[in-house]
Amino acid sequence: MQQDPIIQMRDVSFTYAGAPAPSLEHVTLGVGAGEFVGVVGPSGAGKSTLAAAMSGAIPHHFSGELYGATLVCGRDTCESSLTDISRVVGSVLQDIDAQMVSSVVEDEMLFGLENFGVPHDEIPGRVEEALSTVGAAALRHREISTLSGGQKQKVAIAAILALRPRALVLDEPTAALDPASSELVFETLRRVREREGIAVVVIEQKVALLAEHCDRVVVMSGGRVELDGAPREVFAHAAELRAMGVDSPRVARVTNSLVEKGLLAPGTPPSLTVAEAHDAVAALLAPKKPGGASAASGLRPAPGRSPHVPASRPHAEGAEPVVRLEGVGFSYAGTGDGVSGVDMSVYPGELVGVIGQNGAGKTTLTKLLNGLLRPAAGRVLMAGMDTRTTPISTLAREVSTLFQNPDRQLCKNTVIDEVAFGPELHGVAREEALARAGRVVERFGLPADESPFVLSRGQRQMVALASVVVMEPRVVLLDEPTAGLDYRECMTVMDTVRELAERGCAVVMVCHDMEVVSDFAERVLVMADGRVVGRGPTDEVFAQGDLLARASLRAPEVARLSAALAADVDARLGGRTQVGDLVDAIGEMVRNG
Repeated sequence: MQQDPIIQMRDVSFTYAGAPAPSLEHVTLGVGAGEFVGVVGPSGAGKSTLAAAMSGAIPHHFSGELYGATLVCGRDTCESSLTDISRVVGSVLQDIDAQMVSSVVEDEMLFGLENFGVPHDEIPGRVEEALSTVGAAALRHREISTLSGGQKQKVAIAAILALRPRALVLDEPTAALDPASSELVFETLRRVREREGIAVVVIEQKVALLAEHCDRVVVMSGGRVELDGAPREVFAHAAELRAMGVDSPRVARVTNSLVEKGLLAPGTPPSLTVAEAHDAVAALLAPKKPGGASAASGLRPAPGRSPHVPASRPHAEGAEPVVRLEGVGFSYAGTGDGVSGVDMSVYPGELVGVIGQNGAGKTTLTKLLNGLLRPAAGRVLMAGMDTRTTPISTLAREVSTLFQNPDRQLCKNTVIDEVAFGPELHGVAREEALARAGRVVERFGLPADESPFVLSRGQRQMVALASVVVMEPRVVLLDEPTAGLDYRECMTVMDTVRELAERGCAVVMVCHDMEVVSDFAERVLVMADGRVVGRGPTDEVFAQGDLLARASLRAPEVARLSAALAADVDARLGGRTQVGDLVDAIGEMVRNG
């Protein structure tokens, strides 16, 4: 801990008013000038509460029992006004819509600057600099209602950066961002802290980003700090992290697995980047490949398929797609944004991923599929129904949607009533609806009698998905289904989605998490600028670097590591997309050396 931390928490415990248990317990933590601290943990671990304490929202906004002290620049937050705290600690909330106060991006930027009394001659430069820093200069005059979730996130970060605080606390800032934008946010935060000495605290589930960019990683569970150290130290505790519901970077899992199998020396630290893992494996195999070519024999070919995903199967003769788009086009009035020339077919039992950068048209595509938008050109057929002529209520009997923000789908006072609401709305008797809801709630491990609104965001996301699953639809549309979920919840959700597909449901999943897409999608569509620019089996698409770059995407870590090893070490290491498969292949090469 630094001698003079900007933020210092001393034995802090906090219980929200009316809550049965504390959300923070005896937390002692310091953040110094220029530090880049990542916070990770399962849903409900207390991460958002930690952010609220650091930013002064506790005690000034949230009521409850507070013990200990949080100091900002040496002053107790209980003795400082929220305005004074905000001049030092800028915060970006998990719910971006709740943070927006204006209807136009430029006005959003001006709001904080004018309220904090920034001299008028400085304001234009600050607005321009902040928007450019996060790659959102082109959005300056856009209406916020027309922005994608990721674009709103960029604007929120820019508005805080324009105030030039001494510390930034960000709660899941990349949850709605594509991979390139997520990397941009972290690079932006790193530049800001290096240039200005700003302390940065980022609550994040994308552990690969934390591993690559942060000085420290803090792991929380049950309201407590369980681990606090350099990324390499923290991610060496893979088994402990997994038990808590926290993932490790895939490349760290590769080197950790090689240590567990005795292929790397005990105590070898985990790799944090693809380059580090490549060098570790290349050094391991160097003696095995005289003359630069591997002498391994009997190495099985790359399967090119995740164990989560069934091998592609031919469609039954004469089978009709349950989702069909033919030359579909749509544009929003005043912006010209939308989609054009989209052709797409999805058959029963398929899980198809839709990937692309923020603003590529993915969410618009989802709204065209569920009938919320009607195509201006072409036609959309869902379960044989033309969305231009079919009422949304009729479509909803066969097509269920999980939106980006779960709070827009929740309306009941208990989880069980929320999940039963859909079947009841469509005429299922209440007793049967509750029975169906109970089975799904139990499958998801949700608290049946609690209010959805007191749950963590990840848990609310699971409630919303449970409300989709219980409908037993023919088509499920998922718009960022794993955003904000911890590793355990992510696997629970996606295993459930996979089971839906196995039972014959067609699943269309918009997703920015390339690891999830790689693990579960049978094939993918790549979108850019409102068009489908590529499509095919998932592993084949992830091997096309030029295509991914066009869509501001990056292949998952294991796919990139596999490709690098195939190019530099042995071609037979190519085409691997899963940690276990790559580790097994390396082990075979060592044994057969």
